[in-house]
Amino acid sequence: MSIEVESLSKHYGSQIAVNAISFKAVPGRIMGFLGPNGAGKSTTMKMLTGYLQPSSGKVHVGGFNVLTQGMEVKRIMGYLPENTPLYTDMYVKEFLSFAGQTYQLSNLNRIVAEVIERVGLGPEQHKKIGQLSKGYRQRVGLAQAIVHDPRVLILDEPTSGLDPNQLADIRKLIKELGKDKTVVFSTHIMQEAEAVCDDVVIINKGNIVANSSLADLKKDQDSTLLEDIFRKLTT
Repeated sequence: MSIEVESLSKHYGSQIAVNAISFKAVPGRIMGFLGPNGAGKSTTMKMLTGYLQPSSGKVHVGGFNVLTQGMEVKRIMGYLPENTPLYTDMYVKEFLSFAGQTYQLSNLNRIVAEVIERVGLGPEQHKKIGQLSKGYRQRVGLAQAIVHDPRVLILDEPTSGLDPNQLADIRKLIKELGKDKTVVFSTHIMQEAEAVCDDVVIINKGNIVANSSLADLKKDQDSTLLEDIFRKLTT
């Protein structure tokens, strides 16, 4: 269930947000999609998931064309957007049950209980989402992204707003998920990418400036710190 991106572009009038980028993400390896603010990361994520139509280019997820086979893609994909849309008047458990129902899951109560445990929402599950801290809301967003056990995960800034303890838990969960899923993990925090990712794509001003394994990138750039490489390639 790989993600294949071919010459993907997004233009807003004369402004080029994403410029003919190509890359591939594969199962069992977590890809970090990195770049400074405004580089085109979230625009690309939205095109990968079908929430934004590209100006040109192609995206295939698990062999399905995102533009023409959107329903098939949504069945196998989980998506955590940068600004997670949540129903704040719903209770945590209620919201996740609602999300599960959209996928027509059987054994829904068991699945929801397992997901709540997996993302560490047990003490908060009977609260309204509007009562939660930003970090716990982020956990709810991640829970809805994995409730249907998708083969492909698109995570846009998944660790935003987490405290150090929560950060360690979510890092561990993402690494576990990445063992048998295709995971694309977007962030502008290099320490996060270094802790979680196997492969990296770095985008700057809409163009890819690096695309390799993390180990090969460090070797090619003769540096042990991803942050130093990132600054070199994006300034």
